[in-house]
Amino acid sequence: MRSKRHREHHLVDRIGWLRASVLGANDGIVSTASLIVGVAAAAAAKNDILLSGIAGLVAGAMSMAAGEYVSVSSQADAENADLAREREELRTSPEAEEAELRGIYVKRGLDVELAERVARQLMAKDALAAHARDELGISQITVARPVQAAMASAGSFAVGAILPLLVVVLGPSAYLIPAVSAASLVYLAILGAVGARAGGAGILRPTIRVTFWGAFAMAVTAGIGALIGKVV
Repeated sequence: MRSKRHREHHLVDRIGWLRASVLGANDGIVSTASLIVGVAAAAAAKNDILLSGIAGLVAGAMSMAAGEYVSVSSQADAENADLAREREELRTSPEAEEAELRGIYVKRGLDVELAERVARQLMAKDALAAHARDELGISQITVARPVQAAMASAGSFAVGAILPLLVVVLGPSAYLIPAVSAASLVYLAILGAVGARAGGAGILRPTIRVTFWGAFAMAVTAGIGALIGKVV
């Protein structure tokens, strides 16, 4: 009864949606805040800044969704091609495939007799699953999920982009650049800490890394916006 109740929750189970969500939210904050700061540095009106930010939110979310879907779909295509090849090899030469599986287990530390028994039993139960997991490294945890990745990226980008936009709406026009910059850096620090916590990593280094690169991106964009504003 105790063994039936026992369930382990591994952090690696979260790797697919966590990567897409953290990347999307980080991109949403940095891209939109940098866009807002750059347009504001060019001495644009508040309505124009807000319109630019909203356009950046929509375009960025769609771009993230499309890019993530195409990228992960390419991974899924490669996995399916490998599985189809493996399925054909299992059909035409099952003995060779069993020997290949046995060799994998021997390399991992099993003696030859035990490796042969394990390979035979796994081949009898689900040969393709055994080869996918132990030969190709494809498992239920790591398998590519394009739609899930696209939705996670687009949704998290939109959530991240809304945060600096709220500062534009609620903040004073005279202090728009410092207000958006400071608030966005706080958002990035929180995001870095939450992402690190969810992934089981230390909090300090990811937080500093995300905040530094966000500040760098906004500073560069503000400089370019101010330069263009003077020229135009």
